[in-house]
Amino acid sequence: MNILNGKVALVTGATSGIGKSIALLYAANGAKVMVSGRNEKSGQEVVREIQSKGGDAAFFKADVSDPEQCRALIQSVVSTFGRIDIACNNAGVSGGLSLVVDYEVASWKDVLDTNLNSVFYCMKYELDAMGKQNAPGVIINMSSVLGLTGEMGLSAYVASKHAIIGLTKSAALENATKGIRINTVCPAYIETPILDVLSSEQRKAIESLQPVMRIGKPEEVAELVLWLSSDKASFVTGSHYSVDGGYLAR
Repeated sequence: MNILNGKVALVTGATSGIGKSIALLYAANGAKVMVSGRNEKSGQEVVREIQSKGGDAAFFKADVSDPEQCRALIQSVVSTFGRIDIACNNAGVSGGLSLVVDYEVASWKDVLDTNLNSVFYCMKYELDAMGKQNAPGVIINMSSVLGLTGEMGLSAYVASKHAIIGLTKSAALENATKGIRINTVCPAYIETPILDVLSSEQRKAIESLQPVMRIGKPEEVAELVLWLSSDKASFVTGSHYSVDGGYLAR
């Protein structure tokens, strides 16, 4: 359909899972894609896959928990492709399971830096670059269904994902008259490498949490992100959308 034809898109955390699916779908729909993540080998493989299908992509290695690397990343997008029209801030970690009373301070900071602060850092520089272009822009921030509810043992993750929704709303209001739309996507349990460590019993338990009785696919999340990133969602900003197989409807 090429609904992103002529657009330049950035995807963080794009070396695997949801981020990889988003990068591939962006490219399949005509966008030039900057693939970013901490694993250069996997990132270059995503680039080669896009190029093998006739798409245009490049890789920039970045740890988005570092504000200077975020600044350099957005500068690289602009210097490589000439502009930035779409950004999907997808990078994140789950953190370990721990009760609040036992949560290690260093682990708490690591989760908040990677999941929440990275979104602020990236948006800060993305918005600056988009504002200088005097053209419409789109930012998608990846939250979670756990950004809309709680879960024992995952306090840092839950807190970071709740905060992303609030941050997105504020940024959306600030940029609504500038033609920059900002929304949040909230997946439930999705088939990504994070779930590879689960036993068959654990997988069945997770499947039962979602009324459709299965784990979601990265491609199913990517389809929603694609729509929100396109002109088809031109009146949509400051909102959050779940992709959860009915998880939140229980």
